[in-house]
Amino acid sequence: MSTETTASVSTHILDTSIGKPAEGVAISLSARTGPAGEWAALGGSATDADGRCKDLPALPEGTTHVRLDFETETYFFSEHRSKKQAEAQQDAPRVRDSGAFFPEVTITFAVTPGEHYHVPLLLNPFGYSVYRGS
Repeated sequence: MSTETTASVSTHILDTSIGKPAEGVAISLSARTGPAGEWAALGGSATDADGRCKDLPALPEGTTHVRLDFETETYFFSEHRSKKQAEAQQDAPRVRDSGAFFPEVTITFAVTPGEHYHVPLLLNPFGYSVYRGS
């Protein structure tokens, strides 16, 4: 929950190679106070069937930087993705999927107390994009 002394973070992932949410991606959240501060692991969660991670830990007061670590390699070899990929490609030519070129994605960003930061990840086996959402 966001207050005037803390920021809050949420995320979701869309697998753009199949046009569906990325289910079961493990995400770890870390925070630090100041650019030279030590990273503190706060915990993590995994994306649900909608690609959303609704239960990330709260940020401690004084947090200035946040790091999200997405474990993408495990996702690309998961049953969830295999089933969704098969469904998405029923009417399309079979695309050779060689796994994950990026076995993990780490996003680090600055935060301001009292603000909410929604950070979506658009993911495919050979690239990714991230932005500050709403």
